[in-house]
Amino acid sequence: MPDRFQRFLHHREALLGLVLILLWGLVALLAPLIAPHDPLQQNLRERLASLSWSHPFGTDELGRDVFSRVLYGARISLPVGFLIILLAALVGGSLGAVAGYVGGLLDDLVMRVADVTLAFPSIVLALAIAAVLGPGLGNALIAMAAVWWPEYARLMRAQVLTVKVQEYILAAKAVGVPEHRILLRHVLPNSIVPLFIKGALDIGNAILFVAALSFIGLGAVPPTPEWGAMIALGRNKFYQWWIATFPGLAIVSVVVGFNLLGDGLRDLLDPRHRAGRR
Repeated sequence: MPDRFQRFLHHREALLGLVLILLWGLVALLAPLIAPHDPLQQNLRERLASLSWSHPFGTDELGRDVFSRVLYGARISLPVGFLIILLAALVGGSLGAVAGYVGGLLDDLVMRVADVTLAFPSIVLALAIAAVLGPGLGNALIAMAAVWWPEYARLMRAQVLTVKVQEYILAAKAVGVPEHRILLRHVLPNSIVPLFIKGALDIGNAILFVAALSFIGLGAVPPTPEWGAMIALGRNKFYQWWIATFPGLAIVSVVVGFNLLGDGLRDLLDPRHRAGRR
């Protein structure tokens, strides 16, 4: 463990990603203290005001402070991104682990459902599900988790198929250890690391996808200060560029942060990838 920690400290890209994520985490936590204005407060006298000391990121068409809305947007986008990947990993990982360990008809059924789901472009399928469920962050979360779970199921199944034929698993079966105990205590702990790596890489993409759903009206419902919805409000305001630019930069920085951190975790935890880079 100390050796891995030292390698992580020397991975500059991963450290940069971790710093970006921690900064946004602090912003989300302290937004009520940092934000100079109420993100929902309207002031039509100052509508579409440019950057100033009182409004560092300007104001939107209703006079709301863009800086405060971007800060509060972190309290929405970050938790939603985490919840999407957590739900997809729990559902997909559980189904993949059981399917890979049990095999047979259950394995075929789970994998065929996953194959059918993966046959559709993820964003198109998410749009269809969100359109059926209706606008709202909760429905967007369900739609994205329904699209993402097959990837985690396939990944976990592949790991379980590799681990369950190892000698220590066969030895545990030979001495009469119950099957569920072998799966929970021996197979899963040795199969779950790739899911952590993929989850770290996917959180940024989940935030981006939710922003895309909000942009077209299938995610956050106004006046919620969500980054994608904020970009949608500024998409036709070419001269008021700040309305869409700053929430867009927030999304870019978060996505870059999670991608850098995910790459660092892969270098740290996946010996095959580390050997390949050498």
